[in-house]
Amino acid sequence: MRIFKDIGKAFFVGTIVFIILVIIQHINGHFFKNGRQLLIAFSYNQLYSVILYLANAYYFGFLLKTFPNQVFKTKNLLKGLLGGVLVTLVALFVIRIITQVGIEGKDFSVFISSEKIDYYYLSFIISVVITAIFYSFYYYRNKQQTIVTEQKLIAGTASAKFDALKNQLDPHFLFNSLNVLTSLIEENPEAATRFTTSLSKVYRYVLEQKNKDLVTLEEELKFAELYMSLLAVRFEDSIIFNTPQHLKNSQAKVVPLSLQLLLENAVKHNQVMPSKKLYITITEKDGVLMITNNIQPKQVLKQNTGLGLRNIRERYALLTKQPVTFSKNLEEFSVAIPILTENFEVMNSPKIYISEKKFKQAQKRVEKLKWFYVHLAIFVFFIPVLIYLNIISHAGFPWALFPIFGWGFGVIGHASETFNYNPFFSKSWEERKIRELMRKDE
Repeated sequence: MRIFKDIGKAFFVGTIVFIILVIIQHINGHFFKNGRQLLIAFSYNQLYSVILYLANAYYFGFLLKTFPNQVFKTKNLLKGLLGGVLVTLVALFVIRIITQVGIEGKDFSVFISSEKIDYYYLSFIISVVITAIFYSFYYYRNKQQTIVTEQKLIAGTASAKFDALKNQLDPHFLFNSLNVLTSLIEENPEAATRFTTSLSKVYRYVLEQKNKDLVTLEEELKFAELYMSLLAVRFEDSIIFNTPQHLKNSQAKVVPLSLQLLLENAVKHNQVMPSKKLYITITEKDGVLMITNNIQPKQVLKQNTGLGLRNIRERYALLTKQPVTFSKNLEEFSVAIPILTENFEVMNSPKIYISEKKFKQAQKRVEKLKWFYVHLAIFVFFIPVLIYLNIISHAGFPWALFPIFGWGFGVIGHASETFNYNPFFSKSWEERKIRELMRKDE
């Protein structure tokens, strides 16, 4: 199927070139004597066009396989250009043999002895110009595809990283909660029972929010209060926890479980006892949620992995350019997490990646439609031009039908590709064949 498609493209290009050459000759006062002469000239033109186009197209395909994604690097491009010149010259020589020896019947030795470089100038220049246009077009398209591929790779990597960061929350949260439960079982079995009940509620929220990129500020604050009630089972009145009474925008978004991680860190790194109460305050200010606690460091600390704070920072970095900030003095430690409204600038979340992927597919489809309509418009425009040339040539023969029908087949082939229609191998045929092969494999 590809060879017919390429021949159709070559026929299209050849027809355009022929029309331009005829117009130039007509302007300069050179006319074809009759329709037969015009038809012969058109046939020769198409022979040149098809052979040169196929030779250069398949050579370019060879370059793409030899230098995948690196054709337009300077070194490879120079090789390609030199090879393209050689391929074009060899193709022109073959065409000359076909026309002079095969069609006009010259003896091969006579053909070789009478051959001159002058015979190649015009055809070579036209071929080089057309090849350069196609190379430029392909370079532009390749550059755009490279940009899209890079963006998809970046988005895909971000998507995978985002999922990995979210999946860290489960073992991290459960490990720390079980440590608390273990301590309670030894100290206060009754409190351990209440803790287990609260833990089940908290963990349900963790599971529910696992597949979400963002949750509402109201939801997250309610969960923070639930989580602090869980810690109160162990620490009783040793933690004083305050949250905003009124929210400016309760439907604004934050990263899920970010508050839980920050509250957990505050408890983990500070002494919590009736004589040294831990004060944790959450306030809403200037588009951020500020989590502040007093500093009363433990004397003996386990090695600090920094997993919780790093997780929050990295998850926010994958979603928005607004940073998570930290501040510390002798008395207080504060973390400010962005409150994301409807107008926040999104980076590469999994949902955005999928959305972008769908957009790119739709964009590619529109691009194909656009080029088909351009092709169709050019074809429609040149039909009366060809008919006009046929009339003024006084040929007495409707030679214009040949390029019109030849080009028309090319338009039909282009339409078939654009609209994904194949009269010989339809979608239903493909489905039947797939089912048939699957049954054979079973």
